[in-house]
Amino acid sequence: MPKIIQRDEELDFKPLDEIIESVKAEGLGLIPILQRAQEHYGYLPKPLLEAIADKLSLSYSHVFGVATFYAQFHLTPRGRHLIQQCDGTACHVRGAARIKRSTQEKLGIKPGETTEDLKVTYEIVYCLGSCGLSPVAMIDGKVVGRLTPEKMIRMIDMLE
Repeated sequence: MPKIIQRDEELDFKPLDEIIESVKAEGLGLIPILQRAQEHYGYLPKPLLEAIADKLSLSYSHVFGVATFYAQFHLTPRGRHLIQQCDGTACHVRGAARIKRSTQEKLGIKPGETTEDLKVTYEIVYCLGSCGLSPVAMIDGKVVGRLTPEKMIRMIDMLE
């Protein structure tokens, strides 16, 4: 599990140097560096992106542009648990909005945000490929179907 860098924490760039050298030795480029850096640091804060740009002799805007183009990269801390709730057509018509409201109330955050204690990141997605189980969510990589607001709250309460 990656070490999650707190918002005001000083970054140690030694692991970044090792990541860059390793990726360069494999003949790879920026995206694998961003992937491995995120895996190590937990997310890609601005000082880390600036250091990557500097170490690769790239402009910050180029590195930032790549990091923000791909959904796999995160510029803010992520929670230890990830809830991805579907709001695709099948889920939407079967009550996803009610589940979304109860989840927001329970967690005290909106979709796309992470709880202050870094316990949960909550996201809305538009298809998990499990329409027959709708409404559905993926919680820490596991599909949970036939959701109700009450079932979602129970699932949240079960997170450590």
